[in-house]
Amino acid sequence: MGLTMRRKTAEKKLVTWILLLVGMVVAMSAVAQEPGADSGPSGFRSLDEEVQSLKKDVLKLNRELFILEEELLFPTNTQVAVFLSLDSATFFTLDSVQVKIDGKVVSNYLYTRRELEALKRGGVHRVYFGNLRAGEHELVAFFTGKGPEGRDYRRGASLVFEKKTGQKYIELKIVDKESKQQPEFVIKEWD
Repeated sequence: MGLTMRRKTAEKKLVTWILLLVGMVVAMSAVAQEPGADSGPSGFRSLDEEVQSLKKDVLKLNRELFILEEELLFPTNTQVAVFLSLDSATFFTLDSVQVKIDGKVVSNYLYTRRELEALKRGGVHRVYFGNLRAGEHELVAFFTGKGPEGRDYRRGASLVFEKKTGQKYIELKIVDKESKQQPEFVIKEWD
């Protein structure tokens, strides 16, 4: 079954459960509104308790569907995650990053001022998360921003890596090179 087909099946299941819940809530409200139905405080209390119970069941079901969808779309033995970090930003101010895997663009990201501040304070951004089959792959990252003296700057870095069974983590790191007064763009694999 293809990835798109699995996603559609999971979405249909979620929609079916939500419609079922809505129907049950409407039916329970209609029963509560019927003439002769107990409309005292205890009748509303039991209806409210049932609605709260249904809400809890729907939240639990939604969580289970989310986990199932994650397992179907991103099996752990094919997962690849690419992260970006800054080791200083004296010689380079990042605007955007583009990631290609095996010649296909998998991510384009434009950074806001707040995101850059978080990266400067040691934050890490997950730029890409997806699936790759086992084997050799090439990752190419293009960094666009302002370099020394406010000049427009676009640099690339690449890494050929071996994807084995299990999760794979790759870091794109921007480091200031004090000796050259230039930024350096490094791609490294995490163990």
